[in-house]
Amino acid sequence: MRFQTPLVPGTLIRRYKRFLADVILADGQEITAHCANPGSMMGLADPGLRIWLEPNDDPKKKLKFGWRLVEHGNGHFTGVDTAVPNRMLKAALEAREVPGLDVFDTLRAEVPYGEKSRIDFLLRSDSAPDTYVEVKSVTLSRQPGLAEFPDSVTARGTKHLQELANMVTHGHRAVMLYLVQRTDCERMTLAQDIDPTYAQGWNAATAAGVETLALDCHISPDAIQLGKPIPMVAPSEP
Repeated sequence: MRFQTPLVPGTLIRRYKRFLADVILADGQEITAHCANPGSMMGLADPGLRIWLEPNDDPKKKLKFGWRLVEHGNGHFTGVDTAVPNRMLKAALEAREVPGLDVFDTLRAEVPYGEKSRIDFLLRSDSAPDTYVEVKSVTLSRQPGLAEFPDSVTARGTKHLQELANMVTHGHRAVMLYLVQRTDCERMTLAQDIDPTYAQGWNAATAAGVETLALDCHISPDAIQLGKPIPMVAPSEP
């Protein structure tokens, strides 16, 4: 998925009110950018970080820049836009490019199910059970090479795991898909010290038959592309 407008670099001054960030551009201009990430962004919102912004000339948008990437040096990046995973995965699913999720007749997004929930993707086939796919964006890393989810307590995320497990008990297939928006991680685990309830929910959902798929990304200031599956380290393991 290529960015619609070429990204420009800047230096982060501060992120505040969840969706706003003050940034100094390369020419010294100070601007306020939209931050499309409601999470804690642990380790990704420190003042002084080099970040990448997407300009826009949309008259309907009050802010003329959107924060898209954090640059870590050595050619590594993290994608911070939480809207990217669903857009990219929808295109990849339609192209039959997601491992293990390439056999279906119809694909629907944001389908109501469970207790006032919406599944990210519902895949249906005449020859297989319905497949419910929930997607989470992963951006936290506190150990070299290891991505973690979540970066803050997520009661909503735990509810999604319970909903997926319930779909399995009704004879359907359910997949928890973690998209690791970092280029410096080769494995993924759950941050059970941050949200032990979520880790317990994942263990329970896994025991119930919910599948887990973790995928990495190729990220640059030009584009974000879906990568390959990476190993999932269960939260009970060291």
